[in-house]
Amino acid sequence: MNIVVVLKQTFDTEEKIVIQNGQISEDGVEFIINPYDEYAVEEAIKLKEDHGGEVTVISVGPDRAESALRTALAMGADKAVLVDDESLFGDEFTIAKVLAAVAKKVGYDIIIGGQMAVDSGAGQGGPRLAEELGINHVSTAVKLEVDGTNVRVERDVEGDLEVVETSLPVLITAQQGLNEPRYPSLPGIMKAKKKPLDRLGADDLGITADEVKAKTEIVDQTLPPKKQAGRILSGELAAQTSELVQLLRNEAKVI
Repeated sequence: MNIVVVLKQTFDTEEKIVIQNGQISEDGVEFIINPYDEYAVEEAIKLKEDHGGEVTVISVGPDRAESALRTALAMGADKAVLVDDESLFGDEFTIAKVLAAVAKKVGYDIIIGGQMAVDSGAGQGGPRLAEELGINHVSTAVKLEVDGTNVRVERDVEGDLEVVETSLPVLITAQQGLNEPRYPSLPGIMKAKKKPLDRLGADDLGITADEVKAKTEIVDQTLPPKKQAGRILSGELAAQTSELVQLLRNEAKVI
């Protein structure tokens, strides 16, 4: 079974966001595998352990993204592909096009990714990639079973479960609860240094920057305004109620 994992390197969730000249500063920032993609890596390794095959992890990003791929290799993935060609960086439209080209090149039976990236929260990556490849897609999986070419997925639907049955090839996006990602072992970290990691660009994938040009553009980024201190109302209950209504209408302008 050819198992492909698509992952993104994101800010550590404990990092403080700093914006300079409308851009998010990366100075001194710790980067990690997108947490939802960790579930995808773990599930791919479990599938390999249960059914055999090979796990390939793919990412689109700058040189620093290699560390995320090496972590996935240390967890148990077999090989990695990094598209580090800046002409192929862009929005969800662009990344889906590029990942589709890589997936076609390496081959796949099942593709697994996180249900969203914690930096953008768009949740578009998996569905867009499935559409590009013309394969079935099941999102927010909390349980995955593969039996031959048959696939059974339990997915989270706002606190309830939905069961979907489909067949390979398929793309699955992982939700929290699908598994408990393992920590890379010391032997795994040492082995990861020798596992193959290919770097691909536009020429290798047979695509051009114009073909995958982003459909959106970020024109500015700002931090949300700081929360103002709360106000405590005093006096009789009737007076407090009257004052609260006036504040909601005249200051907060919510009524």
